[in-house]
Amino acid sequence: MRILFLHPNFPAQFRHVATILAQNPKNQVVFGTKTENNNTIPGVRKVMYAPNRDAHPNTHHYLRSTEDAVLQGQAVYRMCIELKASGFVPDLICGHSGWGPTLFVKDIFPNAPLLSYFEWYYNARGSDADFDPDEPLSADDFPRLRTKNTPIMLDLVNCDWGLSPTQWQKSQFPPIFQPKITALHDGVDTNFFKPEPNAKLVLPNLDLSHVDELITYVARGMEPYRGFPQFIETLAYVQERRPNCHAVIVGENRVCYGKAAPAGTTFKDMMLEKFPLDLSRVHFTGGLPYGQYLKVIQASSVHVYLTRPFVLSWSMIESMSTGCLVLGSDTAPVREVIRDGENGLLVDFFNPKKIADRIDEILDHPTRMAELRVNARQTALERYSHDDLLAQQVKLLEAVANRSLPPKLSIPGISNPELFMSESGQSSAKKSDKKSSKKQRGFAALIDSPAKD
Repeated sequence: MRILFLHPNFPAQFRHVATILAQNPKNQVVFGTKTENNNTIPGVRKVMYAPNRDAHPNTHHYLRSTEDAVLQGQAVYRMCIELKASGFVPDLICGHSGWGPTLFVKDIFPNAPLLSYFEWYYNARGSDADFDPDEPLSADDFPRLRTKNTPIMLDLVNCDWGLSPTQWQKSQFPPIFQPKITALHDGVDTNFFKPEPNAKLVLPNLDLSHVDELITYVARGMEPYRGFPQFIETLAYVQERRPNCHAVIVGENRVCYGKAAPAGTTFKDMMLEKFPLDLSRVHFTGGLPYGQYLKVIQASSVHVYLTRPFVLSWSMIESMSTGCLVLGSDTAPVREVIRDGENGLLVDFFNPKKIADRIDEILDHPTRMAELRVNARQTALERYSHDDLLAQQVKLLEAVANRSLPPKLSIPGISNPELFMSESGQSSAKKSDKKSSKKQRGFAALIDSPAKD
């Protein structure tokens, strides 16, 4: 089989499935990408594409991301013309939707089935965008978010099938398209991410082997989307109560998702100025290689994972696979995986004091929490094992290539809409409604603050 993968980054979500397909000498695997790096996969031919320019600054601001997607789609279009001229015609195209690489591939390879990886669909209501009542959407945000879906909508129409990593993420897409999307997680390497009993944290520049109480937090950036402000405030409470407790924060001082911090500062700087922590007990490691990251979560006493209703981070499931006691935000993507009191604990995203209280509960009762750690590991093994899910991904690709749709797969886990709302979630929604009325959100607010042309 000849497979063409498309993603701006290499190898991104397709690392493992591309690797296993390339191991079969009967397959030809080509990966189109625009990011130059030293990453390689044996048997995978990396082909570069490059947009001719960025979106024009005078383009309407609702449409700049769409113009970027079109430009990227054009670059892939030119790349595909060259591939076709060289004799490569794929039996299957598999690409990430949203950035634009898959937009025009059907115009070059009309007979090749297209499997689109649908990671997120933008909704102005009931999702990440309006989650924080202290950050009301502006008049521009509603139409801007709707327009941002333009390249994704084109892929939804044109693809032969879709793939989304979680039921929650699939649920964000328009109901009319959900029947052609399979919810199938990428999986985590449960053989690599495994418990290390009585582990102590020692990194090249950090020795915490003397520490008995270790809170860990992992995210790509330090941003509101992943609850970084709430976590720093939580540490302020914890440090008052627990003089021997340390925290390790893995991630870079930047924003990956959501709005940037005000010019000239970062959310890290803002929060540390607001809550002057004892920094001898808070350790910012920056980004870490996988081996060092593994040591961090293996040594964790409690791993805090906070997220808005958005894309679920691999790190949460990797932490569970390592046997961490995960204290997660009571938000929809987390509830799909964690059952409070069974394989982890849930807490109100907006309440740092309660987060600190639950940390106390965990650290004060390690024996009582041992079963939750075992169950967390078991959840990862049963529902998110890389070995099991990778086999299903290969079956999915083969089914789409053979146009055997809908694909017949054996996927662990359940689809339960009730996972997407809990009592505290309803409480947060009521709180949001109450604050929203004070800020005059909704139609009246839009009249008062018209959209910008």
